[in-house]
Amino acid sequence: MDQRIAQVKIHPAIGIARVGNSPQPPFLGPESPDQPPLPAGSYKDGSGKLVRQAARFRVYGYNQAGEVVRELKLGEEGVTEIKWSVHLANKKAAWYQFHVPLDIPEATALPDAQRARRNAGVSDRQKLVIDAGRKAVRASAHETAALTGKIMNKPVTLGALATQSDGRLVVVGGNGTSASYSNGPITGVANNDTWYDDVSDGPVTAEVILNGVTKPATASWVVVAPPHYAPGVKSVRTLYDLLFDVFVTEQTLPAPATVSYPDHIEPLLLRFCDLQWVNHGFATQFGWRGPHDFQDPALRKRLADPGEASRELRRQVYIQMRDYARDGTSPVPWPWIYGDAMASRPNSVRQHITLSPTQDRMLALWVDGHFTSGPPRTGHPDVDRAPLAEQPGLLDRAALDGCAADAFHPGCEVTWPMRHKTMYSEPFRILHRTPENPERDYGPVLSLQDALGKNGPLFAQGPGDLTRWMAAPWQCDTASCRSGYEVRAGLGPRYSPYLPTFWPAPMPNHVLKKADFTTVNTAPTGSDDSARERAFEHRAVWLRGLQGTDFNKQRRQMIDDWYKFGVVETHEYTVGDGKFPRRIQVESEPGYPPAPDLANLVNIQVPEAGVPQLAAAADAWSGSIPAESVEADLVQQAVQEVKEATGRDEAEIAAGYLEKLDPFHGAQ
Repeated sequence: MDQRIAQVKIHPAIGIARVGNSPQPPFLGPESPDQPPLPAGSYKDGSGKLVRQAARFRVYGYNQAGEVVRELKLGEEGVTEIKWSVHLANKKAAWYQFHVPLDIPEATALPDAQRARRNAGVSDRQKLVIDAGRKAVRASAHETAALTGKIMNKPVTLGALATQSDGRLVVVGGNGTSASYSNGPITGVANNDTWYDDVSDGPVTAEVILNGVTKPATASWVVVAPPHYAPGVKSVRTLYDLLFDVFVTEQTLPAPATVSYPDHIEPLLLRFCDLQWVNHGFATQFGWRGPHDFQDPALRKRLADPGEASRELRRQVYIQMRDYARDGTSPVPWPWIYGDAMASRPNSVRQHITLSPTQDRMLALWVDGHFTSGPPRTGHPDVDRAPLAEQPGLLDRAALDGCAADAFHPGCEVTWPMRHKTMYSEPFRILHRTPENPERDYGPVLSLQDALGKNGPLFAQGPGDLTRWMAAPWQCDTASCRSGYEVRAGLGPRYSPYLPTFWPAPMPNHVLKKADFTTVNTAPTGSDDSARERAFEHRAVWLRGLQGTDFNKQRRQMIDDWYKFGVVETHEYTVGDGKFPRRIQVESEPGYPPAPDLANLVNIQVPEAGVPQLAAAADAWSGSIPAESVEADLVQQAVQEVKEATGRDEAEIAAGYLEKLDPFHGAQ
């Protein structure tokens, strides 16, 4: 192989950092898709604060044929300097409202008011942009840099940069602080005027001095996202899956030449099983020894057999997967996860997600027996021990595999623009906007023509452009990403409070408590194992620490208490009798006062409460009774009706109007 370096590239192409409020050093985000989560206790410090996740970047040298020659490290083989620069910004407060993705047919029903600017009364829009500016550091001097900006003249910390002794760059994000620059109220899930947070995103660039010659690197991007509260669990359809499908469809990446059960099919099926640790509905069907426990060795043997004998079993698994043309708005097909057009009164097939077309295509080939078999995948848990040629791809995938591509409603880390090829200069690499090509002003209302048209926001990106579509602040959306949403008319024998669900991987719904794990992991003194079995099956609501029944008040509490909620961590089952999984994922001890295990289990949308809420948010309420009082009365009435209809305790019921679940505000 030609060892001459003709090109330099930064990897990962998109790095993911996450906010945290602990003062202790950050941990590094996953650098291989096969890397196991950190040991229990790594994600919070001794005082219960969340540790930040850092994104680490490296540079690799490629030859003229595009083959990886080596990682370029400071002080090795002629590398005398690596100059890095990062430019982070948060543009949420200066951007437009989010209600549904603007690239789906349902968006045509959005009135202008729901495509208007956030904080429309602020004329100087730049004061709403938290811009840390472009900061540069030299690896040879082990330089660091703080990333700070302002909103309405209030300082905000977005993060920091540091170089390592080998020349790699580490980027950390903000400390999870969200606030209002004018003490404004929380009025909804995604579009709270005057409120800001410290997530961000922006370009990462580098120059390498190699044998006295300065070589600019193909640039990268970093996204600072909210925490991942179950770092050992991946979504059924990850952001990597979504983007891989984009590039396969556009024929800039090839589809897998051969479908492999251990490499392509089994990892997808096992994600259904892993969701048992974050959603009780998935635990019932896909959990340990459940009807669809794809981890069971006997079942695996049949599913991994390409022969005719298991064809019908493979087919029956495949036909469970959702197909919009066949299934419409039915919640029954897999996966049981809400979609882009989710509404409390469903009228769109996009009420739920589907697998990506590439995932679906591989499953269809698997059904027909066109696949290879083999033992379970082990992969490369340590990227530095992987073959050199595979390292850049592993780095690229690892960052994106940890991100959700469930409902872009709006989502967890990034949202719907990411599925547009025009956003990229090459696979997985964001197209950078240059200072010579500033983004034009789209006016007080973002029209669909501007949003989707050429030279609009789906093309070259600048600092803050990926996260500007997300909820402001993010905690309000996290407090609202639950399961089993329903209106009172939908309650009945077929109602489940566990399914379907929003983003259960990063934002859990139902978890195994530490106390229950202790029971499970203690050998019984006699032959009766029923106490351990009950403890293993029991799940507590992850958001049980949010107080009261009113969604509005709970969202406001989440802004203050976001770090107090448990992190789902991996523990070893040490009894050794094979009665439970060898690895069990368990919620760390929460930092809020004890709460009933099933608090906030039942989630009820109260559409009529939207009238006073929306009017008050628009400063258009003219009733003699304050809007919040009218809304509170309507919500409490709904809670009483739900108690009578279901027999649930009031502590188990959360109710209110979420504009997130009524994206057209009753217009349809």
